[in-house]
Amino acid sequence: MPNDPHFYEPSNGHGLAHDPFNALVAPRPIGWISSRSREGVLNLAPYSFFNAFNYHPPIVGFSSVGYKDSVRNAEATGEFCWNLVTRSLSEAMNQTCAMVGPEVDEFALAGLTPEPSRVISAPHVAESPVTLECRVSQVLQLAGADGHNVDTWMVFGEVVGVHIAQHLLRDGVYDTAAAEPVLRGGGPADYFSVGESQKFQMHRPG
Repeated sequence: MPNDPHFYEPSNGHGLAHDPFNALVAPRPIGWISSRSREGVLNLAPYSFFNAFNYHPPIVGFSSVGYKDSVRNAEATGEFCWNLVTRSLSEAMNQTCAMVGPEVDEFALAGLTPEPSRVISAPHVAESPVTLECRVSQVLQLAGADGHNVDTWMVFGEVVGVHIAQHLLRDGVYDTAAAEPVLRGGGPADYFSVGESQKFQMHRPG
């Protein structure tokens, strides 16, 4: 039947040209994570599995397939920053995707400025209009329904410092569209940006 949904069980493969899972849960904010190793080497990397998980205290988290430098640094030092990726910073963000060794400073690689943070020692991206300074609250290795661990690590951090560019605050309200955030979509190279034309308002009932 032409209207029947495409159904698959992930353990048996998806049968499509590209794994659709990333596209189904999308668009997603990008976890552009800055950190510093115990040896003082800076690291900056984007993660497509990122989000906010709690109001009070504010908690964000990113997930890394493999125990990569960002996870290692966050666990070793207990801190990291999240930096907002905007449309004007998208190419620089893409440069920080490069598969390079832990001795490489991605700030320098992408031509970005490491700005000292106010509360933690890990720097943030000076060019980004929004930064969250975070202290690590949990590092979890994910497990499947069968109880077996997978090679994916979830890092949660409590937000202990927030930087917001003044031009993004309108009458005390953060203007999401004005920031032009970049969001990860599906497929190997799809991204989205947010603009004023996509905004609508809907108040909660009662």
